[in-house]
Amino acid sequence: MPSCRIHPLPLKTKSILKMKKKNWLFAAMAVILLFVVFIVLSGSKNETTQITTTVKKGPFEVLVYSSGQLESENSDHVYIPEEMKDRQTRISNLTITDIVEEGTYVDSGDYVATLDHQAVQEQLKDAQDEMEKILSEYNDSKIDSNLMLSNERDQIINATLDVEERKIAVDESIYESPSEQKKVKMDYDKALRKLEQSKQAYELKTQQEINKVNRKFITYKQVKERVDALERLMDKLIIYSPKAGIISYHQYEWGGTVETGSRVSQWSPIIATFPNMRNLVTKTFINEIDIALIKPGQKVKIGIDAFPDKTLDGEVATVANMGQVMPKSDAKVFEVKIKVNGSDPELKPAMTTSNTIQASFIEDATYIPIEAVFSNDSLSYVYLSDSQTAQIIEPGEANENYVVINQGLEEGQEVQLLEPEDASDYKLTGFEIYADIKRKAAEKAAEEAARKKEREEEKTPELPQGMALPAGVTVISAN
Repeated sequence: MPSCRIHPLPLKTKSILKMKKKNWLFAAMAVILLFVVFIVLSGSKNETTQITTTVKKGPFEVLVYSSGQLESENSDHVYIPEEMKDRQTRISNLTITDIVEEGTYVDSGDYVATLDHQAVQEQLKDAQDEMEKILSEYNDSKIDSNLMLSNERDQIINATLDVEERKIAVDESIYESPSEQKKVKMDYDKALRKLEQSKQAYELKTQQEINKVNRKFITYKQVKERVDALERLMDKLIIYSPKAGIISYHQYEWGGTVETGSRVSQWSPIIATFPNMRNLVTKTFINEIDIALIKPGQKVKIGIDAFPDKTLDGEVATVANMGQVMPKSDAKVFEVKIKVNGSDPELKPAMTTSNTIQASFIEDATYIPIEAVFSNDSLSYVYLSDSQTAQIIEPGEANENYVVINQGLEEGQEVQLLEPEDASDYKLTGFEIYADIKRKAAEKAAEEAARKKEREEEKTPELPQGMALPAGVTVISAN
């Protein structure tokens, strides 16, 4: 009977079986792990993460920030010479070719600046050439007039002699025939008319030549006066100080400084300034978006860029009624001047300031972050954190971060900063606040209408006693 043997598996086959067993184990663990992650993620989808904030109560202020530049409120100036304002010079502006350094102390009569001599010299040379030409024409016109009038006078003398000759012929014609006498008499009358015409022509020619010569003289006089004005201006192109003090470069309203190379004119006549450092203002420009918040008398904190640790107090002095476009920009701004309280010997004109204007201050306000307020066309509301409630609110003043809540919230309440995913499920409450807001708006509109009517009535002129207007007729004042 044949025997049967069982041969053991090779070592290589055993190791392969062990590896397959481990791989199946790792695969099972990975499947279990993925299942657990899926369960966790599925559960998290049903949860909503809330970011909340607390309603606060306390002081609230609206601040407007701007940069400006110090300048003297009451300054004395060094002006262009008065001779430059003379219209006869026909010079509208001149360039400053030299000026002392800013901050230089000068005494009365000391040198300050020099205006462009070459521009005036060129105008003076042209005017002198023109004056010589017109003077020559004036003298020629006098000579021509004398010659012409001399010829006219000769014609009168000749006409007079002719009349005398014709008179003799008339006297002698008494012995002639009537026809000859008539002919001689006609020649005499003709000579008389010619003499009279010559005299009238002489008078007209004389007046004509006088007018022509006078016109030349007037032109010459005008050019000579311009030459004299330019010569006077030439003597005034070196500018001297009218008083003792520290020279400061004048600042243009639209930005920039009067310095060497700047042009001055009768419309921009200031060359330099003597600042009064005891009365300082900082001039700044506020964007048209924020200008409605700025009013005279508002408090200002003024920082000096050159002295970071120095802070001054001030208040808004003036607010421009008209805006202006900043150079190289389409933005419209309004000039605001801030009065600096007190004085400081370290302050200098043209120093840059950082101004913080307190546009509004509420001693005890309820407020929340702006991000927590949501709105539609007519309602403002917040999402409460402790319930699915959308609370209607009455917002008040706001700054760059927070908004005041006049009605609808109390200190300590929690509101959501983000709109919930299930916002449509939230119940809207507080319609009595919305009704109160509408009531206030209606009252305000009625008050404005009453004030407008009162102003119109004040402007309406009074009618004479006993006079009444027909129905439907309104008298409007021309003012």
